[in-house]
Amino acid sequence: MAALPELFRILILLHPKSKPEMNKHTKNIIVITGASSGFGALTARALAKAGHTVYASIRETKGRNAPQVEEAKKFAKDNNVDLRTIELDVASQASADAAIQKIIADNKRLDVVIHNAGHMVFGPAEAFTPEQLAKLYDVNVLSTQRVNRAILPQLRKQGKGLVIWVSSSSAAGGTPPYLAPYFAAKAAMDAMAVIYARELTRWGIETSIIVPGAFTGGTNHFAHAGSPADKTRVAEYEAGPYAGFAEQVRKGFASIVPPDADVSAVADAIVKVVNTPFGKRPFRVHIDPTQDGAEVVNAVLDRVRAELLRRIGLGDLLAPRHLTTELQSAA
Repeated sequence: MAALPELFRILILLHPKSKPEMNKHTKNIIVITGASSGFGALTARALAKAGHTVYASIRETKGRNAPQVEEAKKFAKDNNVDLRTIELDVASQASADAAIQKIIADNKRLDVVIHNAGHMVFGPAEAFTPEQLAKLYDVNVLSTQRVNRAILPQLRKQGKGLVIWVSSSSAAGGTPPYLAPYFAAKAAMDAMAVIYARELTRWGIETSIIVPGAFTGGTNHFAHAGSPADKTRVAEYEAGPYAGFAEQVRKGFASIVPPDADVSAVADAIVKVVNTPFGKRPFRVHIDPTQDGAEVVNAVLDRVRAELLRRIGLGDLLAPRHLTTELQSAA
């Protein structure tokens, strides 16, 4: 017969009110941009498996990305999760508005937006046309503004929400050549994320910035990277002192990425942020297998920025206000 203390412990654990609460987190309605492949697709699946309702936004869902839509449907069925796809072209305000309106109409709320859409280019900066840089800036930066303008009125109305930005360690860490247009765009997006965070806290909206490092496998970033339009200038670089340089950069990147670097770590980090209680989510999370220094630089930058806000009497902007409680009290 079990000793009395042990018997009492067993009886307490068996009592329905005493069972430990497992996986206790709010089920969120989430939309993630650029979810046809890479970080986006992995994150959408991971969040759905964590019990959330996830809208994987994809453009051309009835065209070239129709296979990705079918893959998402199959994943949802096979895993019995709530993963949905929705047509959303981040280059179109009308498309962003329509997608967000549909999500809100279907669920009466929207809790989390994840800015993931982006595109990489590779080659000597001089060989890219200004029009190419403008297009890259549109995809990586202006796209977030379109989606924000579509979704933030709903989050402000709710008095609560979460905006997650998928940045890049290149915005603050080591930056090898031949990726200048992409790095510049990601740095601009990161800067937008930082300021947006301070303009949303009083609305009860949180911000988390996810900072992945270089992953040479598991995503299509390098495989689908754009190239310079001015082939003549590319040829001039190849015929000069930068002959073979593109391959040097690729090999250099590959040499510092640990063989066990798993791109799914980015998706896992986002799931952890979403599942963290309101008001306790980290402002930045670094997932950098190459340790390129971004975590060190961002720690200093974010501390300096926070200190300035405190000096000018705006320290309250560093933490989201529990506006939902205030709204409920006023109702």
